[in-house]
Amino acid sequence: VQLQASGGGLVQTGGSLRLSCALSGRIFGSYAAGWFRQAPGKEREFVAWISWTGDRSDYTDSVKGRFTISRDNAKKTVYLEMTSLKPEDAAVYYCAVDSPGTYYPRRARVGYNYWGQGTQVTVSS
Repeated sequence: VQLQASGGGLVQTGGSLRLSCALSGRIFGSYAAGWFRQAPGKEREFVAWISWTGDRSDYTDSVKGRFTISRDNAKKTVYLEMTSLKPEDAAVYYCAVDSPGTYYPRRARVGYNYWGQGTQVTVSS
């Protein structure tokens, strides 16, 4: 199983980006997915989580109302729509696949079985 994150780039404050995370390979069972980010000198932190069916999601407080996580299971792709970007959103963003059958949002990194390589988001002020 491999996750390929893309869509990062340089954007001005207030701008928008859409990140994608494409999964290749086979995963058995339903799986939730999440996005994390890591800024220089900081620990990797939770950003958003989405259930297998896409009807439940969870966000860290700092991105609520600005970011939207979604998924297309037919395309095996998870998205993170980011709007009203701020300089403090700048980081490397990672997508991850949760353990099969997870029902409740998982904010801790432990339990995610697969991780993408990360995509850089830079926000200029």
